[in-house]
Amino acid sequence: MKMYIGLTKRNLLVFFKDKQSILFSMLTSIIVFGLYMLFLKGTFVEAINGVVENIPALSTLIKQDDLRMFSDLILLTGIMGSAMITVPYNCLTLVVRDREYNVDKDMLATPVKRWQIIFSYFTSAALSAIIMTAVILTFGLIILGMHGDIHMTAADLIRTYAVVALGSVSSTALFITIVMFFKTSSASGAFFGILSAVAGFVIGAYIPISQFSDRVQTVCNIFPGSHAVILLRNTLMNGLLKSIDDSIGGVDNGMFTQSLKNIFTFRAQLFGKTLEVSQMTVYIIVLIVVSIVIASVTYSRLYKD
Repeated sequence: MKMYIGLTKRNLLVFFKDKQSILFSMLTSIIVFGLYMLFLKGTFVEAINGVVENIPALSTLIKQDDLRMFSDLILLTGIMGSAMITVPYNCLTLVVRDREYNVDKDMLATPVKRWQIIFSYFTSAALSAIIMTAVILTFGLIILGMHGDIHMTAADLIRTYAVVALGSVSSTALFITIVMFFKTSSASGAFFGILSAVAGFVIGAYIPISQFSDRVQTVCNIFPGSHAVILLRNTLMNGLLKSIDDSIGGVDNGMFTQSLKNIFTFRAQLFGKTLEVSQMTVYIIVLIVVSIVIASVTYSRLYKD
């Protein structure tokens, strides 16, 4: 275990010494924020107002500040969803660099078992991703908190950070097998470009997944990142939705907040079935375990003395 811990520390130090890698791992989050402010905020606000217009009596009951905060929190879940995918991938590029510069051969020449080597990569990348996504989330919450009441309790905050950690770990587990097949940093970088472009659509950062057909929703929700974003949406916005519902006072029997949940996807649709929060959590954990096992087997076969 000492050698495994030593390799994990080494991987962490190497990654955090590379300031450019850290910067680029956050770049997608910045892009999503820019897109939202320029183009997407109007789309979300329009969708919300559309629901309000269907029930005219609610317009005088619902606080406009709460509706704006709802839109902003949707933005934050999109940013965090992208970050929970791109940041872990960037943290795993060390696997490719070590292979490109033959560092992996030095590791394989030591008595360390192969599963310890790959698990050290996984552990260091997961820890790095958790730290960085937690920083992004903290800044996001601080900025939004300066613009209004987020309606989050201490328990909500703890659950939110836990979901971000779980999402980061799930993406790390999913991508660690993929990066093993890249022999150069340029190839890894090309894949990252594709991943950055596709990730926002898959997790519903640009367009709510509920707007897609059932088949497309199933394809999107196969990936654990989509489930993590939906869980994050529930933990981040539970208090705000309760506040909106309380301001309505039961006039609509909860129809308005339920409509918002349906439009902005608060439950995952997988093969025609709606998954609850507990089921989505189990789904993510199972995929993490399966992905780690696959990574251990793959590493043993691809990386030989």
